[in-house]
Amino acid sequence: MIKNYDVIIAGCGAAGLYGAINLPADLKVLVLAKRELTLCNSALAQGGIAGVYKSPEDCPAFHKEDTFIAGGFENDPDSTEILVTEAAIDIDRIIELGVDFDKKPDGDYHRTLEGGHGKHRIFHHKDATGYEIETKLLAHVQTLPNVEIWENALMCDCHKVGEGFSFLVLKDGEYITCNSHKAIFATGGIGRVYEFTTNSAIATGDGIAKAYDMGAEIKHLSYIQFHPTAFNNRKTRECFLISEAVRGEGAYLLNCNKERFMQNYDRRKELAPRDVVSHSIIFESKRTGSDEFYIDISHKDPEFVKNRFPMIYKNLLEAGYDMTKEPVPIFPCHHYLMGGINVDTFARTNIKGLYACGECSHTGVHGNNRLASNSLLEALVFSRRAAADIAESIDRDAPLESYDYKIDENAEHIPSGLRREIRSIMQKAYFVLPDIGSLQDGLTRVAQIREMLVKGNYKIDRDYIEARSLATVAYIVLTEAVTIAFESVPLDYVDYEHGF
Repeated sequence: MIKNYDVIIAGCGAAGLYGAINLPADLKVLVLAKRELTLCNSALAQGGIAGVYKSPEDCPAFHKEDTFIAGGFENDPDSTEILVTEAAIDIDRIIELGVDFDKKPDGDYHRTLEGGHGKHRIFHHKDATGYEIETKLLAHVQTLPNVEIWENALMCDCHKVGEGFSFLVLKDGEYITCNSHKAIFATGGIGRVYEFTTNSAIATGDGIAKAYDMGAEIKHLSYIQFHPTAFNNRKTRECFLISEAVRGEGAYLLNCNKERFMQNYDRRKELAPRDVVSHSIIFESKRTGSDEFYIDISHKDPEFVKNRFPMIYKNLLEAGYDMTKEPVPIFPCHHYLMGGINVDTFARTNIKGLYACGECSHTGVHGNNRLASNSLLEALVFSRRAAADIAESIDRDAPLESYDYKIDENAEHIPSGLRREIRSIMQKAYFVLPDIGSLQDGLTRVAQIREMLVKGNYKIDRDYIEARSLATVAYIVLTEAVTIAFESVPLDYVDYEHGF
């Protein structure tokens, strides 16, 4: 089966949906949702969306300064300027679309504080802001007659063909070729490359891996953020996040002795940026010889905590912890990706007609560490700008061509355990503080797995696509990490035969 569209969007999170909303109504658009429509990282975002919007006490310059400080001043100046100055446009727009941000008794929006922010500028819907935004955007897209949304539609492959793109999509057991003039990758992050992550099950880096295979520039994929306060139940791979906003509302971080410790590492204490807090926890773990850490907001009014964080309170209560009465165990966990498919200020990649938005992209706004609640804002701002560029540049009269995909119905299933092995390698070699001794061996093994998957003849299904994607992103991350480590090690200490 072959289907033709003007624009195909791979990804059904905030970036993909908002891009579809902002495209001209006369364009035929297809949005691919890898699994269920709301299963994405956007829907899991708790804290909120940062931005200066009708605030007499804040300004974009302050927001930009905080973003640069958190990002180690490695942020792209032009993209960051766009992010903070255009925030009001998209906050206003999603409010028009029905997003319900919490308000104060006087009717003004309640803006909360999170780590790294110098002003109260986080708009939120209780502690489930991402889900509120995702569902309201989805509801609107579903009313658009020019947009089709395919649920449980796996992007198996994509090729640049002529002036357009040809996708191979697996939906309901059927392989479908879909062609388009323009393409947007909004496929999310790479969380499932780690043993423990706050990301959803779809976060296997599919868009990044496919863009890499197509020749797109991938930048700073080793810039990975580890959230300091993931709930540590020591059981599940998908870790429940205890939002940055909990610390913003006054929670303390405690070590194994139930003592506060952040004052020993940073003057901002619990309100330091995420990378600082995660590093501090690891340093404190080494000092105490324990990996037991806690977040404690039990000194605050119980009713305030329940009303401000209803989802977190409910989920922790189900896990056996009452956050209004006791400290809750936490530990750093993979959370977010600052690097990705490199794009310009209109989300354009180096491949003509291919755009990348959201977590899979590298706009440069996050530097080497994302400021809390800038992710949803980035997804909206740059997907809108991508849509605007597509509207100006698309040639609907250009012929569309199909790639001749070969499907071997008798191909064997991939060997079991590959994804588990990749996760183990990444968890050991490249966690909060990279393990220099494990980087080279990890890279060598990941490269072997990737070569086997790329050159082998395997059944094209979700297991194969995700394993290949994970192997590819792990290969890119570890290649960057080894290069950085090699450059920082004196030549006298380099063992050229064994790596380091």
